[in-house]
Order: sequence, then structure tokens, then C-alpha cells
Amino acid sequence: MVVPTYNEAANLAWIVARLREAVPEVDVLVVDDSSPDGTGAIADDLAAADSRVRVLHRQGKEGLGAAYLAGFQVALDAGYDVIGEMDADGSHQPEQLPLLLEALRDADLVIGARWVPGGTVVNWSRFREALSRGGNLYVRLLLGMGVHDATAGYRLFRRTTLEKIDLAEVQSTGYVFQTDLTYRTVQAGLRVREVPIEFVERVRGDSKMSGQVAGESLRRITVWGLRERRDQLHGRLRRRSR
Repeated sequence: MVVPTYNEAANLAWIVARLREAVPEVDVLVVDDSSPDGTGAIADDLAAADSRVRVLHRQGKEGLGAAYLAGFQVALDAGYDVIGEMDADGSHQPEQLPLLLEALRDADLVIGARWVPGGTVVNWSRFREALSRGGNLYVRLLLGMGVHDATAGYRLFRRTTLEKIDLAEVQSTGYVFQTDLTYRTVQAGLRVREVPIEFVERVRGDSKMSGQVAGESLRRITVWGLRERRDQLHGRLRRRSR
């Protein structure tokens, strides 16, 4: 599991311990973006005490997507066949990871989803829930995907999936990275399964989500959607002209 961190000193040891207990055979890669609160040093201590924990230190805060891309490359180079992602703040419960692993038996990408039957969120305001649901509906309609929670960040990829969607071409560095990889997976004709999870809002530390981050995501998704509609229109016109 790739776990990106930035100022997660209050959460990292706690979440790694839960993850190792929930699925003892899991290997953990902490990707720290030079957190000024000492998260990187905590990660190093965890790695020194547990051979299944590794740390990738990066030079600065370059965005969630950039951290995942770096972590994915390390995992691919190490030969892993299944590569996952999850937050370090406890919102993604390690105890639910076996549900995702089971679903991966007949999927290329498994998403721990909030907005499917059985999925729930804890400690969110109605406004934030409406914003997330609305954003995912917008993604679904604009990009023509059947995925209900394309923005979710609790995931498992097969190695072959990451190789087929060509990570070298991914330029998303922020939270839109999740939607980007979902869209690429669907476009590649691969199987996506959504597993209902209980998402728990962090109780320690500060959220990295902001209005600016959400706005950047919507702008990029809109560009992708308009490009997709343009390509579809051009394809229909070419077929008619034959």
C-alpha cells in the first residue's frame, strides 16, 4: 500500500499499525513530501522496526498525484503485482482492505466507494456530502463513466492496469489524479469494481482539501469532458461521410 504523507505526525504510526494488523502480509510504502512536522522521521522509525515498511522521502510538497506516481513507480520497480493507495489520516479504514482484495479477483481496479449502495460517510456536513456527490455526478455525466465515486482514494490496482494506462503520460498532480486514473482505466477497457466502504472524516490533523483544490479538479475534468465530446462528434461525422 502506498501511503502519501504531509504533516501526518499525529496519525502515521497509528494508521500503519492498524494496516499491518488488519492485513499482516501487506507491505507499506510511506511517501513523505518533507513534512515539517517530523512525519518523515516517524516513518523512518517505523521502517527500522518493521521490514515490511519502507519510506520514500521527496524534496517538497508537489501534490497528491505526484506522490502517488512516485510511489507507484517504486512498487512497480520492486515487482509488486497488486499496488494500493490509501490516506494516512484514518479516513480509509485498514480493516476494510480485505473487502477490496476480495473484489480484485475479477477486476483490474477496485475502488472503496462512498456513493454506492452500502457506502457511508461519518462526520461530514450535508454541504460537503452534497458537494462530493454532485462532483461525482458531474464526472459521471461529463466523462460518460459508470463509476459512482471516481474521486475516491482508497484503491487497489493490478500491476497490469498501471502498465496499460501508461503512468508516464499522467500529468495530474493534485486530487484530480484520482479521477484521471479512473478515466484512463475505463478508456482502456479495463474492469472497475466499486466496493462500499465507511469513510470516516479525520479526527486529528488538518484536511488538505480546499476550495482551490476542488476548483482545479473541476476545471481539468471539464476540459477532459469537452475533449471527449468533441472526439465523439468528430467520430460520428467521419462515419457519416464515408
